[in-house]
Amino acid sequence: MRRLLTIFLLAAAAPGWAQTGHERHHPPRNEGAYDRALEAPSRAEWQQPDKVVEALKLSRDEVVADIGAGTGYFSRRFAPLVAKVYAVDVSRKRLKRLEEAGLPNVEIVHAEPDDPKLPEAAVDTIFFCNVLHHIEDRPAYYEKLARALKPGGRVVNIDFYKRELPVGPPLSMKLTREEVIAEFEKAGYRLDEEFDFLPYQYFLIFKKK
Repeated sequence: MRRLLTIFLLAAAAPGWAQTGHERHHPPRNEGAYDRALEAPSRAEWQQPDKVVEALKLSRDEVVADIGAGTGYFSRRFAPLVAKVYAVDVSRKRLKRLEEAGLPNVEIVHAEPDDPKLPEAAVDTIFFCNVLHHIEDRPAYYEKLARALKPGGRVVNIDFYKRELPVGPPLSMKLTREEVIAEFEKAGYRLDEEFDFLPYQYFLIFKKK
């Protein structure tokens, strides 16, 4: 199960995934191919990472946890703007590559599929991008997130709309915007802010009630 979840996490943001029926259900299993897909220039056209980061209005003293950090696509963008980044992923190999980038304020966290392994009351912003729909027991995971948040902290979730899209996972794996909001509300969060500029993804920010 852990190996399967790792494959899904690596595939989640790959721009070429789900382009055809065959690719939708049989993504490439070469980890190097995933890395290239995650960092492909074409991803920026729809992911709009600079605009995403700008929308978050990060502060210099902020601590961010990038869950499913992968190759560091967002961690590298957060690092110059904040005090600390926890780069969290289930792939030790991928984390090693990010560690070798030598970003001084990025702490590598080798997580479990059901546990981000974040310290208690240590994080201002928990960030998910194309990852949440892979987590199986999300209610239990939300409890772990709540323990990791500082008072007033937030959880950011960017994920694919549940409809046929030229990028992203198969329809059966996706979560609707409404499902995600309902789950967070049941776990004791409230929707605090929302952005709609991404063409294929909803962009939600939650805070504890």
